Amino acid sequence: MEAMFRFPVFPLLQDSCLDQGDLTDGISPSVRSIMAEPDYIDNDCDELIKPKKLVNPVKTSRNHQDLHRELLMNQKRGLAPQNKPELQKVMEKRKRDQVIKQQREEEAHMKKSDLEIELMKRQQKLEQLELEKQKNEEEQENTPEFVKMKGNLRRTKQEEEQQEHDT
Repeated sequence: MEAMFRFPVFPLLQDSCLDQGDLTDGISPSVRSIMAEPDYIDNDCDELIKPKKLVNPVKTSRNHQDLHRELLMNQKRGLAPQNKPELQKVMEKRKRDQVIKQQREEEAHMKKSDLEIELMKRQQKLEQLELEKQKNEEEQENTPEFVKMKGNLRRTKQEEEQQEHDT
């Protein structure tokens, strides 16, 4: 058996404070003779320094503890976070924001006086007139030149006819 392994076979320690049955319950006999047996497993040896569990800095942080506490409270209440797709979350947030914005506008509208309402109506009318003017100018700029000339000829013809009727 020594030829199969690169290291020598360790004899079982008989004078140690360990029970052989505690360590070797689920291990085959050939492996038991090879493995070094740890001394710190048995509680009878007070001389040994026992390993302590390492402290996880994430779990000891205040933010992590607060978050964990909040998640536990939400789970008890039945408000556990739902696994929704990101797009659905964004759409729900937009809808909520839109509803809130609409409510604020309604509240602001209710607070306005009659004078402010009339001024806003006039301002909207002026803006609409400006938009219509801009559209007309854009249409005139985009129309071909022969259409413009035809319109000019019609106007001059109509003006001549009106002058003849007036005299």
